[in-house]
Amino acid sequence: MNQCDPVTIPLLPYDEALDALMRHVSALQAARLLPLKQVLGEVLAEDLQAVIDVPPADNSAMDGYALNTTDLDSQTGMLLPVSQRIAAGETGGRLEPGSAARIFTGAPIPAGADAVIMQEQVELVDNAIRLMDEVEVGQNIRPCGNDICAGDIILQKGQILRPQDIGLAASVGLQDLHVFEKIRVGMFFTGDELVEPGETLAAGKIYDSNRYMLYGLLKGLGCEIVDLGVVGDTLEETKRAMLAAANKADLVVTCGGVSVGEEDHVRIAIEALGDLHMWRLRIKPGKPLAFGQIEQTAFIGLPGNPVSVFVTFCLFVCPFIKAMQGRKWLKPQPIKIKSAFDWPKPDSRREFLRARLETSSNCERVVTIYPTQDSAVLTSTVWADGFVEIAEGQTVKVGQLVDYLSYAQFLE
Repeated sequence: MNQCDPVTIPLLPYDEALDALMRHVSALQAARLLPLKQVLGEVLAEDLQAVIDVPPADNSAMDGYALNTTDLDSQTGMLLPVSQRIAAGETGGRLEPGSAARIFTGAPIPAGADAVIMQEQVELVDNAIRLMDEVEVGQNIRPCGNDICAGDIILQKGQILRPQDIGLAASVGLQDLHVFEKIRVGMFFTGDELVEPGETLAAGKIYDSNRYMLYGLLKGLGCEIVDLGVVGDTLEETKRAMLAAANKADLVVTCGGVSVGEEDHVRIAIEALGDLHMWRLRIKPGKPLAFGQIEQTAFIGLPGNPVSVFVTFCLFVCPFIKAMQGRKWLKPQPIKIKSAFDWPKPDSRREFLRARLETSSNCERVVTIYPTQDSAVLTSTVWADGFVEIAEGQTVKVGQLVDYLSYAQFLE
């Protein structure tokens, strides 16, 4: 983007901005092999194919007795001697004709048996059982490969590994998994007014909430963070911090300094050091968002107001990072839900209102919004569980269907 009067740069609509951003993503390819106990929350770097069947043999789904239904003439009331006992982890011999095998849950079905009757459905008579119910072929037998067949793709490249995924990998005998390296995100903050929490708050100063919120957001996405702290409000200090972050990280994310004020140096610095691909969006909150590149390192400059930081991180940084991580990413799709609020004044920008789902007095699911939608009211992000997306020029009345997007769609 060539330098020009910033006020004359047209505002880029949300969808166009997101598409432009995602076109510049380069997924990291470096992977590492980690043991199962260390892969929780990591991104799988390859499809996992099972090399065994699960279960590896027909086994009993119940504690009971294995038998062959062809041995049963009248079934109910018939006596069958017990010829062997098979516990889980053992392998029994072939079932003797006209007999039953005592069997326990998970134990392999002996050759010659085609059903298992529950122990509650028989009566013990010395070393024999009397059938109290009828038995069908295959009853209470888990067949070989009932869960997984050898050759099945059980986990796919690009998915975040959850506890159940790790258990599935263990069930086919895998002890290590290839996962993508964590992406390194460099971050720094501009503003001489910023003070660290715990320090004395002098007149004109504010505590640096953005730094800790951004740190948590990045950690929540599994990033490795290079924190350069707060830099002075000068162009030279901003350029030095930007270069230092770019040299140490795969992505640089900042807060503040991207607007048009005399103390806003981030946009100018990125234009001086690299390329500015995008700036000024037609969204509210979050109009001044800068995206560019310093050599091979991507850069995203978020606004300075805390709510704007949170909203633009969800809308733009989350998908960008997920794509860099090699994760499969689809644009979140809103759900239609009835509004419990009025929004009478249309705006020329697309709005993302902090909102949450509630149950109305007539037990209907509705969405309401925080009373104050100012971009400096961080309380609204804590109160809410998602956003209501209001299109350009749109108004809303109580009872009207609106588009709701949950935080989870972005942050998980």
